[in-house]
Amino acid sequence: MDKDQTWYGGGKNFWQKKSSTVHGMIGGYSRIAKTDLSTSRRFILKTIKTCSKETQFGRALDCGAGIGRVTKGVLLPLFDVVDLVDQNEEFLHTAKARLSPVVTDKHRLGETYACGLQDFNPESAKYDVIWCQWVLSHLTDDDLSSFLLRCKGALRRNGIIFAKENVSRNDKPEIDNDDCSVARAEQSYEELFRKSGFLILKQQYQGNFPRKLLPVKLYALVPS
Repeated sequence: MDKDQTWYGGGKNFWQKKSSTVHGMIGGYSRIAKTDLSTSRRFILKTIKTCSKETQFGRALDCGAGIGRVTKGVLLPLFDVVDLVDQNEEFLHTAKARLSPVVTDKHRLGETYACGLQDFNPESAKYDVIWCQWVLSHLTDDDLSSFLLRCKGALRRNGIIFAKENVSRNDKPEIDNDDCSVARAEQSYEELFRKSGFLILKQQYQGNFPRKLLPVKLYALVPS
């Protein structure tokens, strides 16, 4: 088994031990969930209103969707259809059950994909928005770049990729060997985005999280 397989296998095992609850999805910090969701929702709306007015609210993809926490609280109220991708099939089953009561004719749950992002190949020109939160940190640099390139092809005209990830407190990566993730330096993310053919349309920090947590940054990316 090579080091990448060991890395991804370790991450998969970590999440298999987590409960299919909001508490389990965000590491025991369920008290930050409301603030997290409201910031994400405002960031999407403000980005589209001020920077990308031609972006449509048609179809979105929730990457690393887990039990559908972000889909329910952010994406589904905004978009006509939301697809979910997560490597944990049990989480996706829970997501379908949680989302069923809030689905309407105008805001529907689309397809679900049980797959790690390192292996996920989205359909061409399918999405207006691709949302990635606390999941890009589980990809190696090479796989992150490859994933972004595939996502570029999956965007519709005027589409946007949103990334919301932990960043390190300095210019060095902070590796978590328990869940096999890495909090990259901001400069590292920016360089990876650039090399993958994206421009940063908008960026901001997440506010009102406990100080002991790593900083969290939101990015809106468009093809360069």
